[in-house]
Amino acid sequence: MTTAPGEPRIETALTKLVGVRHPIVQTGMGWVAGPRLVSATANAGALGILASATMTTSELRGAVREVKSRTGEAFGVNLRADAADARERVRIIVEEGVRVASFALAPSRELIAELKDAGVVVIPSIGARRHAEKVAAWGADAVIVQGGEGGGHTGEVATTVLLPQVVDAVDIPVIAAGGFHDGRGLVAALAFGAAGVAMGTRFLLTSDSTVPDAVKAKYLEATVKDITVTTAVDGLPHRMLRTELVRSLEAAGRTRALVQAVRRASGFRRISGLSWSRLVRDGLAMKHGKNLTWSQTLLAANTPMLLRASMVEGRTDLGVMASGQVAGLIEDLPSCAELVGRVMDEAARTLGALRSTQ
Repeated sequence: MTTAPGEPRIETALTKLVGVRHPIVQTGMGWVAGPRLVSATANAGALGILASATMTTSELRGAVREVKSRTGEAFGVNLRADAADARERVRIIVEEGVRVASFALAPSRELIAELKDAGVVVIPSIGARRHAEKVAAWGADAVIVQGGEGGGHTGEVATTVLLPQVVDAVDIPVIAAGGFHDGRGLVAALAFGAAGVAMGTRFLLTSDSTVPDAVKAKYLEATVKDITVTTAVDGLPHRMLRTELVRSLEAAGRTRALVQAVRRASGFRRISGLSWSRLVRDGLAMKHGKNLTWSQTLLAANTPMLLRASMVEGRTDLGVMASGQVAGLIEDLPSCAELVGRVMDEAARTLGALRSTQ
């Protein structure tokens, strides 16, 4: 971990834990957080997280090795704790010497122990204080706390309310997510007691992101009012850009929605190689304990297909675009190095201004 001359530094429990220069995390966004973005983030001094849920196990190993060929800095891999092959993915992480394992859902006590025994830092993402308390008791090294402002599946509690609750409840480093995009936000998170911030949409909107330019343009055009939370995609609260597809899903009757869901599920099945029975099982797992229609159950199983259509193929008419509310404030596409440098410079200026008023 080397520091450039004159580079602003803010050392926190996060930077010490994972061995990065800056207390900034790039989140593991499916179809977005690939080797190029992750390595660019790592080389900029932040923690890049590789998204693995949309990869096969062989693709994951290849992606990890590609990141390692591009950077010597620490990085992480995001896993689905409920995936049938979660243990095989853990084995790949351990064998390839990945520094951090992050999880969108809480991993089991046994999975945490297995990773920690191998020297891997475990950082689950949580959306409620009780979840943070549970994984902390199970041995998690840190937690990412996402408030309702964050993109993708999200909760109802704002970051400014959830973050201090979690900071007060656990004794491990807490990383704030949901609503962050600049140095002022980093300072605010630190004031709440966080050890750093995690950003998704802001890293998606960089020149190092492989998301098609036409899709990035849609994000840059968006105002805060163009970003909504809908349950029409998969029955769960999902923050995204309000597109024609989202409007049509919200307006569709049950029969039309089911036809659309079957068609999209068929496309995802061809790309993923999953059987219809596996798609239905995945959907039922998400349906369990929730009041989902059958169309929502199918969509829950193939939401990755809807994300792929936009984030890989550039089809904003056929895909969904998960987005944090901060998209309405973002106006440019810096490189990861420029973004991280800008955030740290602004944080240093903000801290300096605060000190000068005391």
